[in-house]
Amino acid sequence: MTELLENGIGEETAFALGGAAAALVEAAARELLDVADGRVDSPEFVAAARDAWEGLPAPLRQEIRRFRRHSGPRGRLLVRGLPVGDDARDTPSVAGSVQRESSVVAATLLMVACGLGDPVGFRQEKSGALVHDVVPVAGLERFQGNAGSVQLSFHTENAFHEHRPDFVMLLCLRADHEGVAGTRTACVREILDLLGPAARKQLSLPEFITDAPPSFGPGCQGAVHHPVLGGAWDDPDLRVDFAATRATTEEGAAALAELGELFERVSSTSELMPGDLVIVDNHVTAHGRTAFTPRYDGRDRWLQRTFVHSALRRSRGRRPDDGYVLVE
Repeated sequence: MTELLENGIGEETAFALGGAAAALVEAAARELLDVADGRVDSPEFVAAARDAWEGLPAPLRQEIRRFRRHSGPRGRLLVRGLPVGDDARDTPSVAGSVQRESSVVAATLLMVACGLGDPVGFRQEKSGALVHDVVPVAGLERFQGNAGSVQLSFHTENAFHEHRPDFVMLLCLRADHEGVAGTRTACVREILDLLGPAARKQLSLPEFITDAPPSFGPGCQGAVHHPVLGGAWDDPDLRVDFAATRATTEEGAAALAELGELFERVSSTSELMPGDLVIVDNHVTAHGRTAFTPRYDGRDRWLQRTFVHSALRRSRGRRPDDGYVLVE
C-alpha cells in the first residue's frame, strides 16, 4: 500500500503512497465532503476529520506520528501520492484567497493535521481560515509572502507570534508552468556544528526584533527582544524571518548574516507536483521558495496550506469558545 522511494532531492527520502493507499485516503476525504454542509472551518468538520484520520492507511499514520515525535535531521517530511480530486477549477488569483468549502484536498489536509495535533488559523491572516490558498497574485510579485513570485526568504512561520504554528503543511494542487518553483527548507540541526561559537552565543541572546508579516495587515505588533535560537542547547528552537527579523546589536547582525549563509549552504529544494505534501517542523526548520514566473491564466501554481498546533491548550486564552482561530 505504501513504500519509501528515493526521490533525488539530496539525501531525502520521500514517503510515497501506492495506488491502493491513495484510493483509501481519497475515499475517506470524499466521505467528509457533506459534513456540516461542507463548511471546512466548522468544529463539526474538524471533528469528523479527526475521526476519519484513524481510518487512513496505517503506514501513513505511523510515518506522521514518528515525524511528530521527532522530525529528524532536516525537520521536514515529504509525502507523495496524496489525492487532489478531479479539480478543474482555475487557480485563485486574488490576495487572501482561502478554501472554506469542502474539497478532497481540504479534507485531506485536515485529516493529516488532526494526526499531527489540531489545525489552527489566525483571524488577522487569511480571515482565520484553516485552509489557505498559496497562489501568485498580479501586482504582488515582489511580496514577501504567499502571494508573491520572487524568491521568498527563509522564515519560520509567523515568527513574531507567541503561538506560532508547530507544523506547516503545504499540499500541491498544481505546479507552475515551467516546473521551476521550488519549496526550500533549511534546518537548524544541519548547521549547529558549522555555526561559529561567537555567532551561536549571539543568536541565543534576546537581542532580536521580528516584525509581523504584511499578511497580518497594519497595526499588528511584532515580537521584541527575543533570541533566534532558544530552548535546549543541543537541539535549539529556531525563531527567525530573514525578511522581518533584525538585530539590535552589530554582533547580532553579524551572527544573523552567518546563520543565513549557512542556511543557503545546507538548504534543500523540492519542486512539488500535484499530490505532494511537505510538512515542516516550524520549531527547527525555516522554509522559503525559489522564484517563478506566473502567467495569470488560471493554471498557475496552486498550493493549499494548513497550520497545526500540537498542544492546542497553550493558546486557549487566544481562542474564543475553545475554537480553532486565534484572535490576536
